[in-house]
Amino acid sequence: MFKALSELTCGKLRIVYCGDYVPETVQAKVRQALGDQAIALRGEWRWGDDDRNHMANCNVSLRYQPGLGRIIRQSGADVLIADGFFKWTLSAVWHRLLRSVPLVITYERTEHTERRAQAVRTWYRKRIVHVADAMACSGSLCRDYAAGLGMHPNRISTGHMTADIDRIAAEAQTLSTDVKRAMRLEWRTQGLVLTCVGRLAEGKGVHECLSAWKAIQGDVCRNATLIFIGSGPLKRKLQQRCHDENITGVRFTGHIPSEQIARYYAMADVLVMPTLEDNWSLVVPEAMATGLPILCSIYNGCWPELVHEDVNGWVFDPTDKAGFAHALTRCINAADRYPGMGKKSKCLVQNYSPRRAAESILQASQMAIEHRNVSKNQLLPKKITSCIF
Repeated sequence: MFKALSELTCGKLRIVYCGDYVPETVQAKVRQALGDQAIALRGEWRWGDDDRNHMANCNVSLRYQPGLGRIIRQSGADVLIADGFFKWTLSAVWHRLLRSVPLVITYERTEHTERRAQAVRTWYRKRIVHVADAMACSGSLCRDYAAGLGMHPNRISTGHMTADIDRIAAEAQTLSTDVKRAMRLEWRTQGLVLTCVGRLAEGKGVHECLSAWKAIQGDVCRNATLIFIGSGPLKRKLQQRCHDENITGVRFTGHIPSEQIARYYAMADVLVMPTLEDNWSLVVPEAMATGLPILCSIYNGCWPELVHEDVNGWVFDPTDKAGFAHALTRCINAADRYPGMGKKSKCLVQNYSPRRAAESILQASQMAIEHRNVSKNQLLPKKITSCIF
């Protein structure tokens, strides 16, 4: 996506990120895409634990990055893009106030994921939104939350979340029928293969998924297998539960490297996404790119855009055990429709390619410039500085 955004701005995109936080594998990809325009800053001063060690809104921490303000000042950027309301955003806000450089906030969270946000967080976000000129949101649920914080709907673009759908689709396409058959034999599958991809942790709906699967054991899922792809703190508990409660037809692969995940999508017939809380789960567009129907939780922020009921999948409430079991039954009984639904998935996900995501951010940038009363012949930014942290 950054590569596409750089192309759209004639190579004038600059990205500044925390080299102490971003994984080295990701940094290598960013440097490959942007070269010297990707700048890693190190030596961040921290108070409090890492946010990634906690559920949303559960951690309190402060951050200060030496040199960030200087880089922003020297960039000569026409637009500043800040990632959410995180710690480095304050530097971009300060530059916006001092020099009136248009500011865009990219965001992906929803009213559901932020339902427990402390009053002080909400107050802080409203103050940032009051200063920002535009927002680039993931989808309609995120847009509604941003509007609730005070951003004018006419200054919100949507669609900036993306997966590497072209690579995933190409890799899945190269998998032969013999290889798929061998993988199914390896995992001792029978009949239809429903796959759940993600971390086996609280909030991902994995226990709810097992409960619904258990409820339809027998006639409905006799010729079907549920495969959990991924690892996490609940893996052993889930395996023990299958043993204790005699829940059959369930497999656990453990961790699968990202470069191999396309093989597992290609082996499957359906993706099941039972999450209790997700902003925009990227495994959904990945699976769609390989031609899978999607059985998706209503608590995944991407479902209004990506999962169209009875067209390319179904939606359900994972906290409703009977409703979840009914959704699984409908899905399994619709096996003859999978090819057509998979084609619909491929078609829908093309609207969320890296190129389209870059266009969404550029659209927000243009909105921000217009809001700052820049003349019409300067709508395209000469340079964009994106602070990612």
